Amino acid sequence: YQLYTHNFILSDEGSWSVVQQGMNPKDKTARRYHWHSENLKSFVDEPHTGICGKNQGIILDLTAKSAEENRNGILEISHKAPEKIMKEVSLILPSHHDVQASDVNLKRLGAMLAMTREMQPENFEDLLMLKGVGPRTMQSLALVSEVIHGAPSRFQDPARFSFAHGGKDGHPFPVPTKIYDETLEILRLGIEKSKLGNSDKLQAIQKLHEINVKLEENFTPNFDIQEVIEDERKNSWRFGGKTVSGDSKPPEKERLDNGGIQLSLF
Repeated sequence: YQLYTHNFILSDEGSWSVVQQGMNPKDKTARRYHWHSENLKSFVDEPHTGICGKNQGIILDLTAKSAEENRNGILEISHKAPEKIMKEVSLILPSHHDVQASDVNLKRLGAMLAMTREMQPENFEDLLMLKGVGPRTMQSLALVSEVIHGAPSRFQDPARFSFAHGGKDGHPFPVPTKIYDETLEILRLGIEKSKLGNSDKLQAIQKLHEINVKLEENFTPNFDIQEVIEDERKNSWRFGGKTVSGDSKPPEKERLDNGGIQLSLF
């Protein structure tokens, strides 16, 4: 659910409330979030007083009490000095051209998707310096950061990196040119600022890789890679998808089966 409205309300006495609403572009339903200052002790340690909604299956909840060690680990990682950039990586690709589940380390890909799509980046303030970056761009940045900072042992499934920017032949999905340009712009600005002594952006990109490695430790893959590919292809037009054959087109509007849960927003 991507946030599209955010309201911050203050009283003269200093109390506050936040009302947010997010949308799921796949089924065109909305989710509302209410925050209130009363009895709130922490934004990251079980701040919820209640949750109501349809069960979405297993989620990544870094606000849980049991996740305190994970949060501390991420904080510790963020304090580490940047590693040396790997000079040379040799990639061996399979003989077939399309991306198959056997070509990809599902644990690594799944952990990356969990981080960029399920995790709320707002819980990690040090990553908010990547201004204007949404989950899809973070997905690409996470893979780009791994190419830059990953250890050689993490390159045994090079097909996984095609999930950053797709392929010009449409495999595993069309090139999302908008995401491609945003990723290049972030890297360009990071390099330019590092020349002036400000390496914050480059360090933030490295942290994406380090956080992903940390998340992998306890991640169990339980998703269909073909569904991930189909979802990317379906939404390709939103991100300026292109192949050698031309631009991606939006799919025909589908009738939404509400199932008595919520009316379609469109």
